[in-house]
Amino acid sequence: MVESTDESFYDRADAHINLSNEQLKAFENLGKVSASMMFGTTRFNAWVSARSFKSGEEMAQAREAMLNYFCEQYRMMLEDNLDDHINNFTHYMSATDA
Repeated sequence: MVESTDESFYDRADAHINLSNEQLKAFENLGKVSASMMFGTTRFNAWVSARSFKSGEEMAQAREAMLNYFCEQYRMMLEDNLDDHINNFTHYMSATDA
C-alpha cells in the first residue's frame, strides 16, 4: 500500500490545500471545509484500497490492517504538521492560507 515520496508529492498535497483555501472563500467555515477534505481523503483511500482486492470478502479480511495503516500514517503526518506549526506559529499565523 505504501509508496515512496516522489518529487511531486508536496505539489499534489499543495493542490488539495489550495482547493480547500478556495472553498473557504465561499463557505468561510474552517470546520466544514476541513471535514469535507478529510471525508474526500477517506473515500479516495477506500477506493484505492479496494482496487487491490478481487472481492469484498477479501477486502473485509484486510479491513483491520488497512485501518491500522491509514490511521498510523495520518497520525504520523498530523504529528509532523502540528510540530511544524508549533515551531513556526508566528510565521504561519501571519499568512492567510494554510
